[in-house]
Amino acid sequence: MTTTRRTLLAGSVVAAAGAVLGAPAAQAHPRFSGNPKPTVVLVHGAFADASGWNDVAARLIGAGYPVFAPANPLRSVSADSAYLASILTTLSGPIVLAAHSYGGVVATNAATGNPAVKALVYVAAFAPDQGETLLGLQTKYPGSKLNETALDFRPYGEGLVDGYIKRQFFREVFAGDVPKAATELMWAGQRPADARTLGEPSGVPAWKTIPSWFLVARNDRVLPAAAQRFMARRAGAQVREANASHVAMISQPAAAADLIMRAAR
Repeated sequence: MTTTRRTLLAGSVVAAAGAVLGAPAAQAHPRFSGNPKPTVVLVHGAFADASGWNDVAARLIGAGYPVFAPANPLRSVSADSAYLASILTTLSGPIVLAAHSYGGVVATNAATGNPAVKALVYVAAFAPDQGETLLGLQTKYPGSKLNETALDFRPYGEGLVDGYIKRQFFREVFAGDVPKAATELMWAGQRPADARTLGEPSGVPAWKTIPSWFLVARNDRVLPAAAQRFMARRAGAQVREANASHVAMISQPAAAADLIMRAAR
């Protein structure tokens, strides 16, 4: 076995041991050296993947920020949050956690108790309180077009169901201000969410102890702007608004990137 491979394997064992013990060094003792720019972690939501953040990530990288956009498994609130929390513990230095849509629920739970996370940024995202659900927040105010009529449900595994947005509804509901050719590709490559995520209660919210910023998408047909304003106000977030559909980070990447950089200062 080569020295390089042996070193990599040893590092993997140490990292795994830290995860099992539940007290990884990166979480227990954040390694802040000097005043580095924080790492920006970009969390995507349902019916999407990390590529939706590409234009925002390009702006952040150009401004000198380390950026990481992991895959969100979209299997359950608890499992997805635990997965993201484990990723955050591998990052050194301060972190700004930015999330879109369902990714907001995941970030809200994953950041709780992690002293490295210095800011939360919600981009047309869910910011639930403890015990709240996606469905409850989505329907709290009128205006959402994401309902059973707009969804295809496809079974997988034993008694499990994934939800997809139907092609004829995708652009109108999800991305009305994105060119049609682009939304056709987005629909074709959408990643579904397990239907159980809609009714799974959220845990202790990180926004109660971590400063937050919120980009409200005024023309959102998934999560009504009124619901976004409600959650932002409750969290004491600094708020910006954009004339954008639900995918504000795609149609208004400059606004999203600017808000993230404000939070990172």
